[in-house]
Amino acid sequence: MSMKEYIDEAEAALLHTYNRYQIVWDRGDGMYMYDIEGKKYLDFVAGIAVFALGYNNKAYNDALKAQIDKVIHTSNYYYNIPAIEAAKKLKKVSGMDRIFFTNSGAEAVEGALKAARKYAFLRDGRTDHEIIAMNHSFHGRTMGALSVTGNPHYREAFEPLIGNVRFADFNDFESVKEQVTDRTCAVIFETVQGEGGIYPATEAFMRQVRALCDERGILLILDEIQCGMGRTGTMFAWQRFGVKPDILTSAKAIGCGVPVGAFMMTEKVAQQSLTSGDHGTTYGGNPLACVAVSKVIDLFEEQDILANVNETGVYLYEKLEALTEKYDHIKAHRGIGLMQGLECGMSVNEIINRAIEKGLLLINAGANIIRFIPPLIVSKADVDNMIEIVDACFAEQQ
Repeated sequence: MSMKEYIDEAEAALLHTYNRYQIVWDRGDGMYMYDIEGKKYLDFVAGIAVFALGYNNKAYNDALKAQIDKVIHTSNYYYNIPAIEAAKKLKKVSGMDRIFFTNSGAEAVEGALKAARKYAFLRDGRTDHEIIAMNHSFHGRTMGALSVTGNPHYREAFEPLIGNVRFADFNDFESVKEQVTDRTCAVIFETVQGEGGIYPATEAFMRQVRALCDERGILLILDEIQCGMGRTGTMFAWQRFGVKPDILTSAKAIGCGVPVGAFMMTEKVAQQSLTSGDHGTTYGGNPLACVAVSKVIDLFEEQDILANVNETGVYLYEKLEALTEKYDHIKAHRGIGLMQGLECGMSVNEIINRAIEKGLLLINAGANIIRFIPPLIVSKADVDNMIEIVDACFAEQQ
């Protein structure tokens, strides 16, 4: 079948909730994706910050294949070795104490919100607790995650949502303070806002919110679904500042392609929140997903992924800064590590489409921001190739 025939079949069968690019993928290898017609694309999307190790990593693939031949699923009525090993390794790299494996990032956020509310309920017996979230944030599409997503456009058609959510301005501590009441049980934000425009939290904001939470007995939930697992140069972005959350959410690169997420918490929260019967999942923590998590963490260490992120991330920053100075179309450049963005004075759809035509995959973050979130194995040569194409796309815009 041709590319068009496959796309026509997809449009006839799939629910139209995505405006997809007109590409049907065949395979991936390293930093590149190949469509069914054999065209090669340099990938600076990584499945939306998922494929940290690049495509077709043999050690990763072999680990999954071996587990498939053993057992894929058992349910949480029983223990399984991959889940035990993955939890132990994730505890070590995250600095957290207790792990709950989910199937996605949105589910991790749902669990985190439930844990925070149960923690507060056990403390005072009230059921009217409030959560403070950030404007322009994004936490997922399920009802709970949507409730704390700070974009009214995403929420309005699905209201009423879970309720008792107040919104403050990211990196504005006074704004957060103004939303605190005697019912506040948690503050949630992304350590680096992704969909909201690639805005890293400032160290001052992190420390001030942490101190406020400690003072008022409020839990701090950090969403690192996109910015975690090495993307900013530390395994989790909060580790740059030493500002530890009470609850941490993760997904995407944690499994490098296998659908898996997790919410993690300190021992204090674990002992005073969710207990038997409070939360569950059929597939969460299954052997196949947890082998992926375990192998990903091993390969991060073996391949010294963080060193590459820190070195290549600085190089990417320098190259994007030079591009920003070159073109009036580009209004701002921000980000950290291998999570950076260019804010433009117009819609970036045309730039992204031109890049695709030239064999480069990019993604937006809002209508006017190009997001750069490549696999964490990206090299300086890959950055140079990307910059050459993006430069040409902006030149054609003149």
